[in-house]
Amino acid sequence: MADESAPVLALDAVRFGFPSRPDFLGPIDLSVRAGQCWGVVGPNGAGKSTLLRIMAAMRRPSSGSLSIEGTPARRLSVRRLARTIALVPQQIEATGGDYTAEQIVLLGRFPHRRFSLFESADDQRIALDAMERTGTRPFADRLLSTLSGGEAQRVHIAAALAQQPHVLLLDEPTSSLDIQHQILIFTLLRRLAAEGMAIVVACHDLNLTLRFCTHAMLLSDGGVVASGAPEEVITPEVLEPVYHVRMEYLTGEGADARQWIAAIEVQP
Repeated sequence: MADESAPVLALDAVRFGFPSRPDFLGPIDLSVRAGQCWGVVGPNGAGKSTLLRIMAAMRRPSSGSLSIEGTPARRLSVRRLARTIALVPQQIEATGGDYTAEQIVLLGRFPHRRFSLFESADDQRIALDAMERTGTRPFADRLLSTLSGGEAQRVHIAAALAQQPHVLLLDEPTSSLDIQHQILIFTLLRRLAAEGMAIVVACHDLNLTLRFCTHAMLLSDGGVVASGAPEEVITPEVLEPVYHVRMEYLTGEGADARQWIAAIEVQP
């Protein structure tokens, strides 16, 4: 999708701080458009999770502004925000263990219900489609408490998809997943972006970001080090001063050889 469209989500000179660290994050300028999949990378404590919560309007910037579909976030109702933005946090709260996976996914339809407390046939269809896309349909009838951490994570991603958001935010969505499901989720994210969704994913895996994201942003100590095309951000020259690790490119063999980045050794 063309980048000439208006941003779905825009941050303008956003800063955020805590009482103990008032200058923790920022300034951040970012425009996310429909069809883009942004990968936010950086070391632990760089500010990735905080940035996603600001994007989700769960934390108010200390300065600067957040706009969603051209409207300042502070002017939007909770229902409008829930219909527009879905956030899958890194740490899923240990609640919902007495609900089935399908019931958890159906909770994602709540912002779209107006008068009925019960799900419509359309809600059921959308929820089951989200489960199909995340590979969670086989355990639709199982209690969430019986699922592995990775399975539960995919259920919560399905619930976010059931919201039918315009913006999907994910914080380390593959941290509990095996390699197969890491690729499944990132392939799905790229497909959702191609269908017109705007996606921002915080990720420690540099190679998943390099392979699947359309754009990348590198954070360090709350500031933006680099932003742009993944092949311009995920490079040894850009990453080494941030991670303090010597890195090299590795290139696969064959007609469709891919380039990967590998950490070689910790710099002295």
